[in-house]
Amino acid sequence: MARIQLEGVTRRYDRTTAINKLSLDVMDNEFFVLFGPAGAGKTTTLKCIAGSEFPQEGLVKIDGKIVNLVEPSDRNVSMVFENYALYPHLSVYDNIAFPLRSKLYRKSEAEIKAAIDKIAKLMRIDMLYERKPSQLSNGQRQRVAIGRCLVRTPNVFLMDEPLAHLDAKLKHTMRTELKEMQSAFNTTTIYVTHDYMEAMSLADRIAVLDKGEIRQLGTAKEMYYTPASEFVAKLFGEPEINILPGSYSVEDGQGWVSLLDGVRYPVPADVAAALADAPSRELDVGLRGNDIAFSFEKADGWIPGTVYANEPIGNKVIMTVSVAGNHLRLVAPNDTQARMDSTVYIQPNYNNALYFDRASEKFITRHDIEGVLSYHHGSKGKGGNA
Repeated sequence: MARIQLEGVTRRYDRTTAINKLSLDVMDNEFFVLFGPAGAGKTTTLKCIAGSEFPQEGLVKIDGKIVNLVEPSDRNVSMVFENYALYPHLSVYDNIAFPLRSKLYRKSEAEIKAAIDKIAKLMRIDMLYERKPSQLSNGQRQRVAIGRCLVRTPNVFLMDEPLAHLDAKLKHTMRTELKEMQSAFNTTTIYVTHDYMEAMSLADRIAVLDKGEIRQLGTAKEMYYTPASEFVAKLFGEPEINILPGSYSVEDGQGWVSLLDGVRYPVPADVAAALADAPSRELDVGLRGNDIAFSFEKADGWIPGTVYANEPIGNKVIMTVSVAGNHLRLVAPNDTQARMDSTVYIQPNYNNALYFDRASEKFITRHDIEGVLSYHHGSKGKGGNA
């Protein structure tokens, strides 16, 4: 069990700053996810905690103790790497057993076998004990690497995209198992991924990284329903959120938003109050694909457009509709048939719209923020935005 703290940590490589004055406080027994695009600094952050990289500035603390110059072997952390890092000359059994045979954490062979059998059965690799890494598929190698990480009971699990090479079915199974194991082992877990589904399904809290800095820190629901910026909003959800230029005005005490060359709608009082205090009347309006209804029949008040693309992806179809020079992505049933360039009518649910400042791209408001978050949070989450 451990609390992990980073205070103003900076790590540079020549002229490249991988992480810049990064501060985090990961609570004991928390499942904490570092999420962001490639090159955001996620893996470097993990390596600074593990001790395989030493920051030039700032402090790394484990349970309140500064460990900047403590060797990885003395930090009692267990890490699984994206590139597996298996020993090619050892069998699967010996690879998993390796941490339990080290001088610091040595166990008896009977204890080692019991621990390996338990983990290997869970990872579905118990029939592969005698094979070498060169005889395994990428998915099997990844499971061996995860098994080697989980076989110990360290202060903290560090996981660098551990499910990246697994098939979709096994990914789903492993997400469930990892969360259950973390709870059962009563151990802090810091997990790196660029897959928003993994981040949202696993995390107690998520830190969104970009260019070595935190863009938002909070629960999965906060990321989805109240993203700090357009950048964060675009990272969560499939299809990607639609961002449309708009403007705010007031007539006879009623607030109005205009967008899409002539579309105009009234906003609730709480939204109007926030937009009235915004830095500018020029807005960006965010509409998620599942908040846009469509029909091939003309209806009063619905916005006409043309079908630009139709992408079946299993249980749904992502339809792209061209409206006034903008491409809007919406979610349609999986049996939807739509000819290219045919006319379609759409009706957004403006109650779920997100409003951003045009210049800064920062989040301003959405309707009933407190109600949305309290309804969706339930009992999940350990903490909120920093």
